[in-house]
Amino acid sequence: MKKALCLLLCLAMVVSMLTACGSSSGNKVGVSMPTKTLQRWNQDGSNMKEQLEKKGYEVDLQYADDDVATQVNQIENMISGGCKVLVIASIEGDSLGTVLAQAKEKGVKVIAYDRLIMNTDAVTYYATFDNFMVGVKQGQYIEDQLGLKSNAGPFNIELIAGSPDDNNAHIFFEGAMSILQQYIDNGKLVVKSGQKTFEQVATQGWKTENAQSRFEALIAANYADGTQLDAVMASNDSTALGVANALASYTGKYPILTGQDCDIANVKNMIAGKQSMSIFKDTRTLAEKTTEMVDAILKGGEPPINNTTDYDNGKFVVPSYLCDPVFADVNNYQKLLVESGYYKAEQLQ
Repeated sequence: MKKALCLLLCLAMVVSMLTACGSSSGNKVGVSMPTKTLQRWNQDGSNMKEQLEKKGYEVDLQYADDDVATQVNQIENMISGGCKVLVIASIEGDSLGTVLAQAKEKGVKVIAYDRLIMNTDAVTYYATFDNFMVGVKQGQYIEDQLGLKSNAGPFNIELIAGSPDDNNAHIFFEGAMSILQQYIDNGKLVVKSGQKTFEQVATQGWKTENAQSRFEALIAANYADGTQLDAVMASNDSTALGVANALASYTGKYPILTGQDCDIANVKNMIAGKQSMSIFKDTRTLAEKTTEMVDAILKGGEPPINNTTDYDNGKFVVPSYLCDPVFADVNNYQKLLVESGYYKAEQLQ
């Protein structure tokens, strides 16, 4: 009996030691994602969890159902639960100051993930894509497809931006307008609805149904008489999907329609000719760089940083890593999305 007991105790010690080694000395990482309703956040969350676990970290992954109070509560639980680093894609960039002050007080480092967290000094780093360049590429696509550099025009265009409480939405729009505004000013592009400012074209919550409702009204008021709509600058795929749904009642030539994220439904629309392009932001790359940040923080190293000038959150300029976005369309989606292993071919059928 004593020998058996000793054997069991020895085995328990070995298991305990192996567990400690496998969890990077007990380091725990909290990953807070805004919602499961958009495909991309499911991918971001699963990519982060997979890559962190490969490095031996314990991961507390939570989705907040687009509810700020829920996200705050989840982050509080992550802090009290022993997380050493928090990776947070915020629902509203201005709503986390109080809970992140708790994190700072306890020495918990915070990485803002793809959405800059505003007006707090508790953010340590920011990992994202070059969001201004996302908008630039959308604007350039429209510029190229309509031949605006060669004095073609005038063309009718409408604009649809993202959620006003998301700092990135403003940056995407500014990037696109850095290309398109000159053509609006010189008359080559005409916004027939007259809705040109971010405030006029923003889409609360990035929700497809909000984009669809606005665009159905816009088409009825401005294009029901047969007026040609030549292009729609939509900041992301959920808004582009709303536009595509609204265009079911439009009888003219199908307009150029931009997007972002390469969601499955939108790639299918590209293949079917109902969306022209989408910005591809490989979330595997973003998760990889964010994991490198986490690993460096917890091991006392230097995280990867390539921008220390552009992302002021109202308190300070947050050291950032920017990944490069590229655009996908019907001509290159196969290589970018299928051959790279991002999607399986059958998912796009």
